[in-house]
Amino acid sequence: MITQTLIYYLSQHPSIVTFRWSHIQSWGSTWSFLLTSIAFYLTFCALVHLFLQICIKRGRTVPLGPIPAAYSLFMALISAVIFSGILLSTAAEIQETRWFWRRSKTPFQWLLCFPLGTRPSGRVFFWSYMYYLSRYLHMFRTFFTILRLRKLVSFQLVNNSILTFMSFLWLEFSQSFQVLAILIATLVYSIIYGYRFWTAVGLPCACFPFVLNCQIVLLGCNVACHVGVLSLHFMKGGCNGIGAWWFNSVLNGAILFLFLNFYVKMYLGKRKEVISEAMEETEMMKVEDK
Repeated sequence: MITQTLIYYLSQHPSIVTFRWSHIQSWGSTWSFLLTSIAFYLTFCALVHLFLQICIKRGRTVPLGPIPAAYSLFMALISAVIFSGILLSTAAEIQETRWFWRRSKTPFQWLLCFPLGTRPSGRVFFWSYMYYLSRYLHMFRTFFTILRLRKLVSFQLVNNSILTFMSFLWLEFSQSFQVLAILIATLVYSIIYGYRFWTAVGLPCACFPFVLNCQIVLLGCNVACHVGVLSLHFMKGGCNGIGAWWFNSVLNGAILFLFLNFYVKMYLGKRKEVISEAMEETEMMKVEDK
């Protein structure tokens, strides 16, 4: 009974089945809203950081209490709901529309490559729309970083902006590959935010950079899926929204470059700290021997 209820509300509800991406009916669906929101996000983050630099002494942080933990739990649940919803909706969509494309594609190929002429309507695009809206919620974590660490991380700003822009393109151009991208992303986000909640409430953390490794897995899956889309586009007579996909690939490449740059800097920084600590210990031992 509970399972049937969940299936109904996640994939069979009339508002999900009859969803249609529209600049008039869908909130936040216009280009002006997207660009204004991203510009406001970047500007407001810069202003908050500047305000803290001027008004609060260097080294002091703003106490946030249980807010980060509650936020992590909320985002983990949101990501899990979107993952479950698009998974069930994808299964229902494949079952109902297979007659249209089954001669040319397998279900997995359909996930990577929508048939030409696909419109942004129905179950899958409803959850794509939910994912797009959730990208604005992801932006709030930037403020936690600014308030707690007193840092304005450029990678975080650019990454959030690009991912929000890409999720808009998925809907605007009925872009192929978005179903798998959302499935992978929401699964990883639910794990990451669940882990952040776990550590925020005082439970032990992993002995390795857990979040960083999850992000590496996410980027690796995205690269593999992009290769699959490109192959199917030339082998199966074209994928819907391929023009937006090319632009999306450029943005993904930018994220990958920024991430690798950030990762290398962090790794080298930690390595230098370890070396400097070892040198200090060696010098102290020499002094003690004397």
